[in-house]
Amino acid sequence: MDGERQALLEFKHGLIDEADRLASWVGEESDCCNWVGIVCDNYTGHVSQIHLAALEGHCDTLDYGTEKEYEEGSRQRLKGNLNSSLLHLKQLRHLDLSCNDFGGINVPNFIGSLGNLRYLNLSTSQFGGTIPPQLGNLTNLQVLCLGSFLENSYYESTILNMQWWSSLRRLHHLEMSRVDLSKETAWHQVINTLPSLATLGMSECQLLYINPRVARLNVTSLSFLDLSNNNFNSSVPRWIFSATSLVSLDLSGCNLHGPIPSSVATFHNFTSLQLLHVSENDFMNSSIVLEELSSISGNLISLDMSYCGVSSLVLNSLHNLTSVIRLDLSGNQLTKGITKLLLNICNLKQIDLSRNDFRNMSLTNLLENLFKCKKPALESLVLSTSGLSGHLPSQLGQLEHLEHLELYSNHIAGTIPDSIGRLSRLQTLDLSDNLIFDPIPYSIGQLSSLEVLRIYSNLVNGSLPDSVVKLSHLKELVISNNSLIGSLPESIGRLSLLKRMDLSYNKLSGSLPNSLGQLSKLEEVRFSSNFLSGAMTETHFVKLVSLKDLFGGGNKLTLRPRLVNWIPSFQLWRLNLNSWGLGPQFPFWLQSQKDLVLLDISNTGIYSPMPPDSFWRLLPSLNFLVMSHNHIRGTLSSIPATLSLLDLTKHLRCHVLHYLHYFLNGTFQPTFDLSNNSFEGSLHHVLCSYGEKDIKVLNLGNNHLSGVIPECWEKWPTLKFLNLEKNNLSGGIPRTLGSLSMLQSLNMGGNKLSGRLPASLVNLTKLNIIQLSGNELNGSIPTWLGRELSFLRLVNLKSNSFDGNIPHEICHLTHIQILELSDNNLSGPIPSCLNNYTVLSGKETVVNALYRTYSFDTSTEVIASDSLVRKGREDKYSTILPQVLLLDFSNNDLSGSIPSELTALSALQSLNLSRNQLTGRIPEKIGGMKALESFDLSVNRLSGELPMSLSNLNFLSNFNVSCNSLTGRIPSSTQLQSLTESSFFGNNLCGDPLTNRCTSVEVTDTKDHKEDDRSDGADWALIISIVLGFVVGFWVIVAPLLLSRSWRIAYFRIMSELKYLIYDAMHKYCFSMFAK
Repeated sequence: MDGERQALLEFKHGLIDEADRLASWVGEESDCCNWVGIVCDNYTGHVSQIHLAALEGHCDTLDYGTEKEYEEGSRQRLKGNLNSSLLHLKQLRHLDLSCNDFGGINVPNFIGSLGNLRYLNLSTSQFGGTIPPQLGNLTNLQVLCLGSFLENSYYESTILNMQWWSSLRRLHHLEMSRVDLSKETAWHQVINTLPSLATLGMSECQLLYINPRVARLNVTSLSFLDLSNNNFNSSVPRWIFSATSLVSLDLSGCNLHGPIPSSVATFHNFTSLQLLHVSENDFMNSSIVLEELSSISGNLISLDMSYCGVSSLVLNSLHNLTSVIRLDLSGNQLTKGITKLLLNICNLKQIDLSRNDFRNMSLTNLLENLFKCKKPALESLVLSTSGLSGHLPSQLGQLEHLEHLELYSNHIAGTIPDSIGRLSRLQTLDLSDNLIFDPIPYSIGQLSSLEVLRIYSNLVNGSLPDSVVKLSHLKELVISNNSLIGSLPESIGRLSLLKRMDLSYNKLSGSLPNSLGQLSKLEEVRFSSNFLSGAMTETHFVKLVSLKDLFGGGNKLTLRPRLVNWIPSFQLWRLNLNSWGLGPQFPFWLQSQKDLVLLDISNTGIYSPMPPDSFWRLLPSLNFLVMSHNHIRGTLSSIPATLSLLDLTKHLRCHVLHYLHYFLNGTFQPTFDLSNNSFEGSLHHVLCSYGEKDIKVLNLGNNHLSGVIPECWEKWPTLKFLNLEKNNLSGGIPRTLGSLSMLQSLNMGGNKLSGRLPASLVNLTKLNIIQLSGNELNGSIPTWLGRELSFLRLVNLKSNSFDGNIPHEICHLTHIQILELSDNNLSGPIPSCLNNYTVLSGKETVVNALYRTYSFDTSTEVIASDSLVRKGREDKYSTILPQVLLLDFSNNDLSGSIPSELTALSALQSLNLSRNQLTGRIPEKIGGMKALESFDLSVNRLSGELPMSLSNLNFLSNFNVSCNSLTGRIPSSTQLQSLTESSFFGNNLCGDPLTNRCTSVEVTDTKDHKEDDRSDGADWALIISIVLGFVVGFWVIVAPLLLSRSWRIAYFRIMSELKYLIYDAMHKYCFSMFAK
């Protein structure tokens, strides 16, 4: 016994026990059988069992609610090394070290020499490396657990060869989940050598092969089989159906295909099966398979058939699931509700029908059979993202056992019924992303068990009811993106368990209650973009010891602590107070926030010098810093090495070299944004020095930079976003820009750049956005722009001197959303192939992410923007830029007719072809461009009548065809008749809104014919007079022109000049009217 005690003390010596769990393991005289975790044999007195599992062995259900809970759980885990002194415990039969953290060390070889072990559990203890085959010596083992229950473990164990398993013939429980078995292909043959195996867990083992041709294995004793989340990509193996004793079968995420041969029995022999999880396998989408499943459904308790592609028609083959209490049919193709033939819905406790297609059903109809139950047992109802419509029925209050109700991302409208208050057991209520309006009912306060309340992204109005403070178990309150008004309840501090509160993007007003500072468990609070005002003091934060994220920007609050040396009780990770009143002095209490990752104090009225270097050294984790729109004097001379975004826009003036020097010469390469300042100087030294950079975003737009753009872009290989717009840069576009193979967005607009587009830009194959407007670029638009840069979404070349035709290759830009070529010298016809544009024709959806070149999980993003002319005025678009669909070829010298193919662009919102030389008629099918909001054809040479289909353009708010040669009646529609006369000026049009009324030519002609019919005869005197007058006049004018060549030349010269004078005068007038 002394030797065993000493062996245990040596074993303890190799461990790190932060929680002092082994405090009883002391002394040379104490009985080790009384030590924590040690069990001795009642007869021999020798140590037979070691139980040192952390967290009471429940590491498979870890759910740390707070950082403190995580830290405490981490302390409870033993760390260090395993000492081979355990070899002295000759009678050791049970060793449990699960749920600890051994930091990736290998499972020691010596454990294979503990020959009496019956039970070995090392699961979820962060072992790594190769599991030693010496464990095959433990021939008495009955239970072996080496897997992990952690989804994102830092460490991974591997077994290169499973043959040593064959020695463990007494095994009845084998758990290897998340152990890498990818090197083993004949694993099923090894399983065949374990005749006593009852439980086999091999989930997420990276198994790639499952032999579908093996008909049978020796697995008749197997009760629990888990092969989930191994991507076999194979047909269903026959041997699985030979495991006739199975009680639980989990094949989720195995990517098993059908059909199953008719000669193979499937579920018919599984008479004891209680749990069947087969999600993400399309072999279940079979009427034959579901009919077989129905034959053994009497014992089935839990069925998961999610994401199997099952339709309502196929599901009709499944019936008689009378014992099922948990049913998951989410992610299928169901269009109808659950029938009575399928199961006894009154006994059902959990049902998930989310992500199906119930677009033609209301919530009431879908739950019709459930509402007929006298005593429904339902505890969990999940119907999210299914296209459901209708309203929230009052019958929901009948589901008195309901604990979880999730209906988010549907089209449910109306009010929240008062009957919701009857669900006293409800823990989760998620109604987010619907069309719910009206105030939240006062009865919400009766949900005494509620822990999670989410109603964000709806149309909820009214104030937050005072009864919400009665929700004493509430941990999460999210009602952002609604229309809440009024102030927060004064006693909001009574929600003592609240961890997350998000009320941002509402219309809340007034001041924040002092009781907010009593929420000691609050970790995240967001109330950005409301109308809150008033002063915040230390009282509002007094007990917020758990607070990590505070987002309150976009309000008119102030925070000026009374104590000069105030040190908050919290340690924040992210802080956004933009638009608050923090100044005029810099808030030096921030230096106490040593864990800050994001800091946004933009537009906060700070009028003070830049804090010293010592201040920034106290923020070692700072990653995002936004201090724009203040009046901060001086420079940030010591930039934190961790910084990846710096925004100091507005009110800073110095040489750009200063900041770039610190960034480019540092060890960490950040996102760099110094736009909208007054930086001046050349870029050459900065951009071409310091070697290769790892910067992804460089934004120096809207400054006073000058000189040429240097030729050294090969040193910026990772750049994705480059903005140099609105400076005084000159010269040509550098050819080395073509080396930026990762570039997605290029903006050099508003400078004095000249010359042609360099051919090297053809290498920018990932480019989504190119903005070069407002320069002096010339030459033709290169054909490679459309042929090679086919991923472009936004092309802006306006206000340059490009000439020649618009190349036919421009039609290869199939994903284009904005094509701006106005105010150049382009000539020739408009290409007839513009119907190739898939986004503009509505065949492809807009991808918003392509306009956010580098975004963060924060309130700060780098978003592309552009100034565009829509609806007759120029505006700058940023956030909604991805939603703008525009073609602008105006103010060029384009000729020919408008191609009819253009009318296929049914999603186009703005089309401007004004101030060109276009001729012919407006295409008859123009009304097919139903999304048009702005349409400008003014100052061209168009003729003919306005197409009647124009009346189909229901969204048209800006329309201009002035200064053409159009005739006839203006089509009738609310949009066209609401316009002003200037939209039609300079034509021969009639009808509303013009004062020129139309006359019915057809009616007049008919009347004249009738009068002719009634006439007794022709008026010959009148006819003779007209003929004589014509003959005399003709010869008086024409005879001299025929006889004299000089007269003839002079006459036609005068007439020609007169024609052009009239035409010129008309167009000058039209231009002046257009400008007005």
